[in-house]
Amino acid sequence: MLYEGSTLMLSPDYIVGLVDGEGSFTAYVRDPDKGGKTKRRVYVEPRFYIKLIEKDKDILYKLKDYFRCGSIYFQRDKRPNHQQCYRYEVFNWGDLQKIIIPFFSKHRLRFVSKKKDFQIFCDIMERLQKGEHKTIQGLKNLRQIKAKMH
Repeated sequence: MLYEGSTLMLSPDYIVGLVDGEGSFTAYVRDPDKGGKTKRRVYVEPRFYIKLIEKDKDILYKLKDYFRCGSIYFQRDKRPNHQQCYRYEVFNWGDLQKIIIPFFSKHRLRFVSKKKDFQIFCDIMERLQKGEHKTIQGLKNLRQIKAKMH
């Protein structure tokens, strides 16, 4: 993290460290065997996100400025002894393909578990680009791949 005057500026190394500790690459893949019994409209939802406690939410706004994509949400937590959190999330497939994946391909994650999830995430995104999610068998394959994520 760098400071220019009193302005917080994020470096790629800082972002990698933050994502290693607090970030996630994931995908929701609808179970094709459940048919229309789910509330979700889409079959596959790839997502990159970082969740931080409320007092650190300014960092999330800096990330959004840095990447020039994504959204920030308040995430209520009713569990005892948990603080309220904010979540920076990128779910637009184009932004994931053109911004997030290239960034983390160039600036490598350091944690083995996070690297593995990122590799699986990239595999899922490639399969989505090929349209594999448009068939029942493709969805089943995507669910099996997603199950390998942390």
